[in-house]
Amino acid sequence: MSTALVIQNDPTDDLRRLGEWLTEAGLELAVLRPYAGDELPETLDDYQALIVLGGDQSAYPDLAGTPGAPWFPALEGLLRKAVRHRVPTLGVCLGGQLLAAAHGGLVERSTSGPEIGPGLVGKRDAADTDPLFKRVPLLPDVVQWHHDEITELPLSATLLAASSRFAHQAFRIGDRAWGLQFHIECDAEMVADWTRDGADDLAELGYDAEAVVLAVAEILPDVEEVWQPFAARFAALAQGTLPDADVPRTLPLLGH
Repeated sequence: MSTALVIQNDPTDDLRRLGEWLTEAGLELAVLRPYAGDELPETLDDYQALIVLGGDQSAYPDLAGTPGAPWFPALEGLLRKAVRHRVPTLGVCLGGQLLAAAHGGLVERSTSGPEIGPGLVGKRDAADTDPLFKRVPLLPDVVQWHHDEITELPLSATLLAASSRFAHQAFRIGDRAWGLQFHIECDAEMVADWTRDGADDLAELGYDAEAVVLAVAEILPDVEEVWQPFAARFAALAQGTLPDADVPRTLPLLGH
């Protein structure tokens, strides 16, 4: 069976429903928790996919140059190797930001404030020929929970989804690596834990924690309807069974 290496960056953000969808689709999952002392491998030779989850850390270093987590430099190295060797890769929220940063993108504290709770993102034209996004509806439901944003995508990236406040909601690098700014793995319990952990910040921002949890719970069936098939397509890609996995290649116009 094909195995995906999963990097869980934070104890509060695990695979949850995404893990269920992937295993139901036949993909085995090997989870490493570097915050608990697990060491990252130097290569991905033993794996057929890479998944990087979210977390409370920042994808960029602080003013002293210290990375958001001690293992982030090694993780960014793995993300570069994944793209170079065409290993199917999925980065979720912080994971997507790390994928962008590893390839020359820019991640910063959002100047327009955090994005928290249910949301919609809009597909861009390039998504229509993307191996994973081509089956996603035009305005899919997602769960948002982030303070940082990708302000500049890598030059090699293809933008797949945007929103009115945040221009870079989903992107692809090469033909096998995807980054998502939003969450698809959450269940209501996970979001409730986040609201408890960040209760003071939410109150300061004017959010009603209970209302956020209820609003997320209400859209979870719609999230599953869209993103469970997305996860199944990713699993099929990792297993080499996705029939329309190739990204169409286009030649530049003459004179351009």
